[in-house]
Amino acid sequence: MKFPKNVRKGDKIAVVSPAGAVEESQLASTLSLIESHGYQPVLGNHVYGKYDHGFVYSGTEQQRIADLNWALNDPEIAAVWASRGGYGCQHLVQHLDWSFVSKNPKWYIGYSDNTVIQSGLLKNDIPSIHGQTIKTSSFGVSEESYQHIFDILKGNIPQYTIQNHPYNRVGETEGILVGGNLALIYALLGTENSFDFQDKILFIEEIGEQYYALDRMLMSLEMGGVFNKIKGLVVGGMTNMGKEADNQHYTESFDPFANQLIMERVQSYHFPVVFQFPNGHIEHNLPLIIGMKMRLIVGSKESSIQMER
Repeated sequence: MKFPKNVRKGDKIAVVSPAGAVEESQLASTLSLIESHGYQPVLGNHVYGKYDHGFVYSGTEQQRIADLNWALNDPEIAAVWASRGGYGCQHLVQHLDWSFVSKNPKWYIGYSDNTVIQSGLLKNDIPSIHGQTIKTSSFGVSEESYQHIFDILKGNIPQYTIQNHPYNRVGETEGILVGGNLALIYALLGTENSFDFQDKILFIEEIGEQYYALDRMLMSLEMGGVFNKIKGLVVGGMTNMGKEADNQHYTESFDPFANQLIMERVQSYHFPVVFQFPNGHIEHNLPLIIGMKMRLIVGSKESSIQMER
């Protein structure tokens, strides 16, 4: 694995919008936070662009490709931070120029639709930060969500301990972490940009899906042999699931019925499973590193996630 260099004070961090459109007001507070840590945010040409084509993107495919290729390959840029997700990263991944960044890796930060870009980075042996985007969502962002990202940029890898959940499956394992947003993991199956799941630890999180759609995605993973290949499973945020009018847990970070559906789909396997890890479309969004070696210890009272180079 090609680990990025630490980002130093004065370094430039590119801000790009590879998917949905954003307003300046939605990025202002986090851009100020980046500056307060001593970094220079540099905006891509189409960060605040708008192109309505069945979804409101930040730009045409060509414009978004150009912005991301600039950010990945400009030697003056030390890291790349996505403004938001939404939809659109699948348009870009086949057209990205990996020639510079594959030899000079830099941190890419994002989640949600950015799972596609992170899979592409991992194909080039480059880890990435699955963490909060620049845009702060309606449900807010905890201080730790951003602080741990800055810790990683400085070379300090966080370690996590969380409380037990009844659906957890006790055990210990280690492997490279892959995954991200389940809808994008599912969408990439069978393509050249799909994750390699063999002997990996899989992380999944989701937002805004009907329960049958969640089950359909899990079924595709099972039918594709994913659960026969992985060594462990980390389940993150599951929020805004099902129908809002019928779901009293709709706004919660960890929907209990979604967790139940996941448990039922993996109960016949034997790898360790931890539920309700705080990462995803939730207020307390603690970053994980896709492509980093992880040791997963699921105990009877608490579980730990230890990431190491």
